[in-house]
Amino acid sequence: MSFDRLGLRPEFLRAVADEGYTEPTPVQAESIPVILEGRDLLAGAQTGTGKTAAFVLPILQRLRETRPVHTPRQDNGRMPIRVLVLVPTRELAIQVEQSIRTYGVHAPSTSTVIYGGVGYEPQVRALRRGPSIVVATPGRLLDHLEQRNLDLGSVEILVLDEADRMLDMGFIRDIRRVIAVLPQARQNLLFSATFSNDIRGLADGILRNPAVVQVTPRNTASELVRQVVIPVDRERKRELLSHLVRSGRIDQALVFTRTKHGANRLAEQLERDGITAAALHGNRSQSQRIRALTAFKAGEVAILVATELAARGLDIESLPHVVNFELPMTPGDYVHRIGRTGRAGVDGDAISLVCVDEQSLLREIEALLRYRIPTEIVAGFEPDRSIRAEPIRLRTFGGGQPGQPRRPSRPQPGVFNPNQARHVPRRRPQKSWAPPAQPRPAIGQWPGGRPLAAMPGERLARQDDRRPANAGHRPGNAGQRPANGGQRPANGSWRPNR
Repeated sequence: MSFDRLGLRPEFLRAVADEGYTEPTPVQAESIPVILEGRDLLAGAQTGTGKTAAFVLPILQRLRETRPVHTPRQDNGRMPIRVLVLVPTRELAIQVEQSIRTYGVHAPSTSTVIYGGVGYEPQVRALRRGPSIVVATPGRLLDHLEQRNLDLGSVEILVLDEADRMLDMGFIRDIRRVIAVLPQARQNLLFSATFSNDIRGLADGILRNPAVVQVTPRNTASELVRQVVIPVDRERKRELLSHLVRSGRIDQALVFTRTKHGANRLAEQLERDGITAAALHGNRSQSQRIRALTAFKAGEVAILVATELAARGLDIESLPHVVNFELPMTPGDYVHRIGRTGRAGVDGDAISLVCVDEQSLLREIEALLRYRIPTEIVAGFEPDRSIRAEPIRLRTFGGGQPGQPRRPSRPQPGVFNPNQARHVPRRRPQKSWAPPAQPRPAIGQWPGGRPLAAMPGERLARQDDRRPANAGHRPGNAGQRPANGGQRPANGSWRPNR
């Protein structure tokens, strides 16, 4: 099937041809006619299957062929916002808005992108120009709504892209708050990599008699991705990764770690090994993230080290390799990670560096995939079978700048892992944490040694018992040696009596 059989106008067919595409992907072939008809849609497809074009092309055509249905709440002379696209991450928001510009090059529609991590004023100015399409992350969109910088009372089409990841990141309440201010009469499009019970519950609440499109089975890896597991000792992973790059096995790769600190540390270590690397995670500023991604796409950086959330939705054309430097804690995230390669008909490699600690995670991934991933031993990096497995720590103690220790926080019944944005059952550490012992304050002192003082209306009463032997001074004499040389006073020590 070709694009001209999907009902697209010539200007959009030309834009598709300009990008070098001749045949639609399955999700595009099934979704575009449904969206052009104005129906609600629930679409499931793995990453790299062309989901963005599947909704951008028909939406642009609908805007081209129709006039605004709703009247703006405020008559300010601006064109109303007709389309709202909600996405989970800043990078995906930028990419979707860029796709709108790309596919609308011969039939332009005004659009803008709204996300956090940058200043408000440029976004406010862009909203005042009256864009027809707004692509936004939920949190920053709500900020603008509260400040009345935009009016969503004229939205005709709502798109929830990467809906499963938005739910994983805890955006469900934000999404419902946004939906509450939208018109009841609108078209709803929900795209998700998986159809979990939560996704179906969300779909049941907002979709009306939707068409359902699912072009790949749930939690399946792309056939274009060659997967391999390389066993290695935990302390030699970075050395092995450097070896794979220097030997030419890996020329450019997106490398996944579990934590932000781990991403920073690995990127710095690779740089010391003479390999160009950059880190991409949520603690980086937006300008830093854009520079890292731009340099990687331009080939100026060989290794982009990223956390799961930061890499979600990244569209990197012809990415040759994905490396799991650390296996994810959730098997489904493995499928999302390796889906960054093997896209648009181009083969890719997914290499997982697995130590003894991660064998149980590997078994869970293989159970999900329903097959064993091939294993390869790299000469000189054979794992030491005498090393025992250790619990996987989801928090990296000693975070911040390398070499600067960080005091661990009190453990809770569960640990919130920011790189997976979900509650993960805590694995019992080898040694339990206990707060540092605090010396019992002397009578007449606050904890820390600060002397007590009587407040107005209080009197000082005697405390004859339960006091340390050296507590022989009255309040107000802190730092002074008692007249009796520190011996126990006859009248006891003093304390305020309220």
